Amino acid sequence: MSGNLQVVASDLRGLSRLAVDATIGVTDLVEAMHHNVRHPADTRRLERSEEHGVIEGMVYGTIRLLTRAVGSGVEALLSIVGAALPDGGPALSYRHEALRAALNGVVGDHLAATGNPLAIVMSLHHEGRPLVLEKSALATTIPKPGSRLLLLIHGLCRNDQQWTQNGRDPVNDLARDLNCTPLYLRYNSGLHVSTNGRALADLLESLLTEWPEPVESLTILSHSMGGLVARSACRQAQEAGQAWPASLRHLVFLGTPHHGSPLERWGHWVDRILEAVPFAGPLARLGKVRSAGITDLRHGNLLDGDWQPPAGLKAGKDRRTHVPLPEGVHCFALAAVTGTHPGSLKGRLLGDGLVPLDSALGRHRDPRRCLDFPENQTWVGHGMGHLDLITRPEGYEQIRRWLRDDPSVRRPCSQPDQRLRGSGSSAPPGASAG
Repeated sequence: MSGNLQVVASDLRGLSRLAVDATIGVTDLVEAMHHNVRHPADTRRLERSEEHGVIEGMVYGTIRLLTRAVGSGVEALLSIVGAALPDGGPALSYRHEALRAALNGVVGDHLAATGNPLAIVMSLHHEGRPLVLEKSALATTIPKPGSRLLLLIHGLCRNDQQWTQNGRDPVNDLARDLNCTPLYLRYNSGLHVSTNGRALADLLESLLTEWPEPVESLTILSHSMGGLVARSACRQAQEAGQAWPASLRHLVFLGTPHHGSPLERWGHWVDRILEAVPFAGPLARLGKVRSAGITDLRHGNLLDGDWQPPAGLKAGKDRRTHVPLPEGVHCFALAAVTGTHPGSLKGRLLGDGLVPLDSALGRHRDPRRCLDFPENQTWVGHGMGHLDLITRPEGYEQIRRWLRDDPSVRRPCSQPDQRLRGSGSSAPPGASAG
């Protein structure tokens, strides 16, 4: 129990530091609005409180000084408490880890950049335990490692524990049926997809080098953003000349926004509107308090060049480098639509509530950006939401059939106006995700 308290003390330090950052950020925002109200003709972004009168500058400066002082005192006290507690103890609660994962999804890039203890460091887990990627340690943690690996990659604001819902663990059932050893990735989903993709590629290179048995095959099952991280890892591993992609046999995508999500694009345009409204410009900063990982979902960025200048200078436009599905790997796409009937307007407009149907199936109005999922390697679940894809048995049964059959070569890309089928029935084309 003491180790549990030690981690809680570390997280409290992280929360106190985040509270300090937030208070200073709000102070900056109020100061900027104050400036804009007093000087409406001055459209410059206010950088220092000295540009106000002497009194206002002293007020805002004092707030920042006191906030940092109080934060430093609280953090020092929690550091002493944490250091006094011995290591070891049970894992933190499911709810605690879920909240931490959600926080990383929203502001994980800030947590990592500021060295906040709440920032999640990428790691692999098996049966809830983190893995040390060294042969003897792996053999001790996993007595029967096996030669077939199944890697699970969660989505935005999620973690490795959330593949299990209501006491049901469909992943373990799937791994057992396919004779695979299940491994779960935990990562900071607030970082850029390309950053996580590079880290995953390096992690898999170490894993397959240190795995106690020769690896016969690697299957990756990914949900939502996790699919983008997997594709990014494959591309960056190829460019780096890494060996692990040779063992990759299957890539399964559950509700992955291959061409982005409209919710993030709408958020971007709200920011632009606020910036153009007199006095409301500083409020746009609030809308921008979302992580690099979230902004990558605007179009489905995979590589550094997709978000770095010059592409990043005009973030409203899709300037991604097209990354096709990896050659020689059997790729499968599962999508969901909230409509209960094929062709329903609700399903075409909303997709699964977060990801449009076309985006999840890799279709694009520009044929050059279309991903080449063959028709018989796609599946659409009707009357389902985004998170239902990882809990409903229908999808796992389809995955099980696919992986048991181990289909061969992919066929050319399905165009946006073609009808893809799931579970033997036609799926509506949906709104284009361009």
